[in-house]
Amino acid sequence: MKTPAVVATGERVARWRDRRLKDPRHSERVAALLGIALGVSFALCFATGLLSHLIQHPPSWFVWRPRPAGLYRLTQGVHVATGLAAVPLLFAKLWSVFPRLFQWPPAHDLLHALERLSLLPLVGGSIFLLVTGIANIELWYPWVFFFPSGHYAVSWVVMGALIVHVGAKASITSRALRRPTEPAPEVAQSRRRFLGLVAVSSAAIVTATIGQTVAPLRRLALLAPRHPDIGVQGFPVNKTAREAGVVESSADVSYALAVSSRGATVRTFSRAELTSMPQRSATLPIACVEGWSASRRWTGVSLRTVLEHAGLHDAQEVEVVSLQRGGRYRKSIVNRRQLLDLDTLLALEVDGETLAPDHGYPVRLIGPDRPGVLQTKWVGTLVVR
Repeated sequence: MKTPAVVATGERVARWRDRRLKDPRHSERVAALLGIALGVSFALCFATGLLSHLIQHPPSWFVWRPRPAGLYRLTQGVHVATGLAAVPLLFAKLWSVFPRLFQWPPAHDLLHALERLSLLPLVGGSIFLLVTGIANIELWYPWVFFFPSGHYAVSWVVMGALIVHVGAKASITSRALRRPTEPAPEVAQSRRRFLGLVAVSSAAIVTATIGQTVAPLRRLALLAPRHPDIGVQGFPVNKTAREAGVVESSADVSYALAVSSRGATVRTFSRAELTSMPQRSATLPIACVEGWSASRRWTGVSLRTVLEHAGLHDAQEVEVVSLQRGGRYRKSIVNRRQLLDLDTLLALEVDGETLAPDHGYPVRLIGPDRPGVLQTKWVGTLVVR
């Protein structure tokens, strides 16, 4: 039996909720419009993030092509931009529907109860994705789990919950978007101001960061953590040679690139021998998962040419191994299609200068349409399969 105090509290909450719901900013139409914008943003972010995951951790059925050379910088730029745009959209959406969470009873039936329960993984997972994604852009990892794995797993949970939510709200959204009557001018104006503020906020955040990918907007990239034209030799460095522990092991006097096949070393090449081979130049982007990218002119030896000098003409894939001491990305795979592209280089120079140690001296891998984490620096061994 409810006590008078409980009944009085419930009545006050109901009055507060009803009063808030009369505000046009909390209307079903506003919630529907924000939901559509947020759903589109999440769908694009999920699709491009899924593609990035497949490229970095390819299953047997997935083969990423090397052309067009700048496709990954575009898809990853879209991934980061839509994720950032979703931040004000998400909080505006939560604010617009917040009073509806205080309805009583909490659910009308079992299906309604399941729909409301799906909000827990949807909202919690969305906040997790946005917070960890922004932290990753800043290269800040205050957690113990591996970011790509955690981010990827939670994205599936969020998309599953989003599908359930969209299905449950489809009829309400459809009804809210129909306009049987024109609202009062003050109601329409209040609604437009709120939606306009949210749209401007999303656009401003994207504009202030997308310059790290889109060159014409670089002067506006005030919030971008890294500027594509600032850093050693004119572009950013995510991991220095000292951090990777390769300052001494990459010295010219001791360096030798080993090429192995079937468990045995077939041949080694000094840096001088690589320099004496036919050199090839190509303008290719460094496109990092954090969203920044920079095109540079790379010069070196085609990976295919090096293998031919080693007598290996029918390689199906090559595992490129760095000199760095450990790390999840000290190895990367070059598939057959990428290997056949002559612009997949073992680079020795960038923009006419010898590679700096922080950019992979004495030799780094650079290939068209590869994520930055797979453009292996300080190459020490090629394992041919």
